[in-house]
Amino acid sequence: MNPIPLIIAAAVILLPVIFVIAQFNALVGLRNYIRESWSNVDTELKRRYDLIPNLVAAVKGYAAHEREVLERVTELRNRCAANNGPVTDQSRDEVQLVDALKQLLVVVENYPQLKADQNFLALQKELVNTEDRIQAARRFYNGNVRDYRNKCESFPSNLIANLFGFKPEGDFFSVPPSVRDVPNVDFATS
Repeated sequence: MNPIPLIIAAAVILLPVIFVIAQFNALVGLRNYIRESWSNVDTELKRRYDLIPNLVAAVKGYAAHEREVLERVTELRNRCAANNGPVTDQSRDEVQLVDALKQLLVVVENYPQLKADQNFLALQKELVNTEDRIQAARRFYNGNVRDYRNKCESFPSNLIANLFGFKPEGDFFSVPPSVRDVPNVDFATS
């Protein structure tokens, strides 16, 4: 008996099965990367939320009459910290928080003693560091969403995605940084 037809038959059956298994496993892996990378974004956002009360307290000591701005930042920080909804909802709330933080930093410009305060400068430096970490985690998350969507929408992997019910998961997360650079403080008197 000639084994060649048997080998060809086995190859014809096994190659598509191996292809399906490989595509399925790739889709599962990409979906899990999205979930893992979102948890990294969430961790960095929580880091920002933990920093905000200290920032507000530092400003409050110098700018007590800026109560409305301080309350808005606190309210948005609490809302963002409690939001565990879809990425689009969190993104919307984060944009509002970033805008409020920017407004808070504008208020700081009116208080030279606060701008020169070492504790405030350390908080602001930590905020810049945190914003950098959030942006890096956001880029990683968005890259994973992109890769997963490409896999779900590209032929022939889209056939496997549809067959096993893989849906495009995750929305892109877009939040501008609240502060980009640590300001330079000039202690020279004019």
